[in-house]
Amino acid sequence: MMWVRIVSGIVAIAVVSSAIALGGWYFTIGLSLLVLLGQLEYFQMVLAKGIAPAAKTTLVASQVLLLTAAIAPRFVDGMFPIAGTAICFYLLFQPQIATIADISTSILGLFYGGYLPSYWLRLRVGLDRAWESASADLVASSQPVTTATHWWDPQQLSEGLTLTLLAFCCIWAADIGAYFVGKFFGRTRLSHISPKKTVEGAVFGVTSSAIVAVLGAWYVGWPYWLWTGLGLGLVVGVASLLGDLTESMMKRDAGVKDSGTLIPGHGGILDRADSYVFTAPLVYYFATLLLPLLTG
Repeated sequence: MMWVRIVSGIVAIAVVSSAIALGGWYFTIGLSLLVLLGQLEYFQMVLAKGIAPAAKTTLVASQVLLLTAAIAPRFVDGMFPIAGTAICFYLLFQPQIATIADISTSILGLFYGGYLPSYWLRLRVGLDRAWESASADLVASSQPVTTATHWWDPQQLSEGLTLTLLAFCCIWAADIGAYFVGKFFGRTRLSHISPKKTVEGAVFGVTSSAIVAVLGAWYVGWPYWLWTGLGLGLVVGVASLLGDLTESMMKRDAGVKDSGTLIPGHGGILDRADSYVFTAPLVYYFATLLLPLLTG
């Protein structure tokens, strides 16, 4: 099973890396498909609890949120409460009176499965548009623009690509580090929510994320690269761990071992994507609020 897990993990990383590198509609379509599959797994767990959420309405609303994030990111925050209101209206007029659980699981599905992942599109696609616009302004104003001749030159990489790739690398480092150290050296249970997770694995996973982030910050030339990289790495490492535990909590409540069986050796989409959900907005605001503040 370990070899199956490793091979399928390598394939998944290769596919995701290609989508990140291509960006644009390739990244948008790929993320939208993953969100759809992940939400289907989520609603299967909800249905296993005997709850009747507005699944189809939530799926459609989430796809609209993702499309908006790719085309006009600034409108997503305004559309989220509108989508939530539409879901409540749908449940209000059902033949059977909806319960609090029906409403709350529907809104959680929209928030967890649609709104939070939209930040990856804001980061990868939205920041790219801003970067391209700034580059065009420099050309129009006849200011010198650095022209890179090698793909590995950080000056040639767009801001959206750089940040998305660095964030994903931090998550991969955290997941891989936590898995292997926890499996072979873990002795202290981290939480009763997920018995296989250990303190040793969690600490090494967060540390691995921090090391990757510091190296990435140095490579791309961030201001105060040691501290900005360390801050990003710790945030991503902790957020990915909390995302993993949150999904484990939902699976435990639903009485299932895995959210699905789509990925050999790993389970379902949510079993692999749980680390990415809460990290997306944190990385986005790190890039749009903290870094500009440090650079003046």
